[in-house]
Amino acid sequence: AEELLGTKAWYARDGLFEDVNAVLFTHVSNNLSVSWGQARGTGLVSVEYMFDGIAAHGAGDPWDGRSALDAVELMNIAWNFRREHLHPLQRSHYVISNGGDQPNVVPSYASVWYFIREMTADNIRENFATLQQIAEGASMMTDTGMSRRIVGAAYPRHFNKPIALAMDQNILKVGLPTWSEDDQRFAKALQSLMGNDEPQGLATDLSGIGEPLDNPVSGGSDDIGDISWNVPTVTLRYPSNVRGLQGHHWSSAMAMATPIAHKGAVAGAKVIATTMLDLIQSDTLVDEAQSYFEDIQTAEETYVPFIGPDDPPAIEKNTDIMDEFRPQLEELYYDPSSYDTYLDQLGIDYPQLEPDTIQRIR
Repeated sequence: AEELLGTKAWYARDGLFEDVNAVLFTHVSNNLSVSWGQARGTGLVSVEYMFDGIAAHGAGDPWDGRSALDAVELMNIAWNFRREHLHPLQRSHYVISNGGDQPNVVPSYASVWYFIREMTADNIRENFATLQQIAEGASMMTDTGMSRRIVGAAYPRHFNKPIALAMDQNILKVGLPTWSEDDQRFAKALQSLMGNDEPQGLATDLSGIGEPLDNPVSGGSDDIGDISWNVPTVTLRYPSNVRGLQGHHWSSAMAMATPIAHKGAVAGAKVIATTMLDLIQSDTLVDEAQSYFEDIQTAEETYVPFIGPDDPPAIEKNTDIMDEFRPQLEELYYDPSSYDTYLDQLGIDYPQLEPDTIQRIR
């Protein structure tokens, strides 16, 4: 199932990190790095609106019906008009999760699922309140009932400076993996496949520690943000993928079956292990991390979760998708008792892509 951001905010709400000194989180990337302060990207509220109408025959007596789908469409139209008056760093997107049964029946039920993203918690709440007003207006215009549920949440991330500095020293010691010629050929071929006219291959120089930006950069979200406002936290980005690819695209999954992913994960594991040892062996580092958390990060901002005390996690979301595809995926699980590598199991002669023979995708 794709990222739902439906876990960590609930962990934080229910107190699972109350006796934790520090959290070392990881995220796949194309370099080996850590950052401190406000992270690039946004926080978000993931919310689904459900409208209840009255079914009727679309040709026989549509006047007796009340279309829940009309409410969804009017809500989306209103939000799209409102975008003009939102801050340019906001990001918002939706899918119609239920649009009715068939055209000749006035839909008695319809739903739409929104992600509302912004740079700060206050701005997220402001845009969420605007969306709520629009949903209420759509309900009034169509004489339908309306309800909502929180599907996921992600607080804007803030990472701990002392732990990040300690982790960066371990990154310098571990360094990037030694990529083989085949690794670089594969990476350049994949970059060419995605339309890069000057493929650079895999990173060979560390990108350096990330520091707070003078001008925040919008982008994606991660619910590690909720953890980061409850306990000193950092995220290690480890080099198991190829740079210059599209996010949430099949091309970003190709390296996962190659030595690139394994080498990058091993490098990341070494950094996590050595940083964990630093925390275990150094009370000073733990104290400095807590001091930064209390005296700087949370000195002027208090964490107030986007989810309420009674909001349940949407554990059923994507169940149908997983039920359909899990049996197909099981056939592709790695069998180490029969094959030396996963590529052997797939019957792939690595690297299979060649820049001069592939057809580019535009």
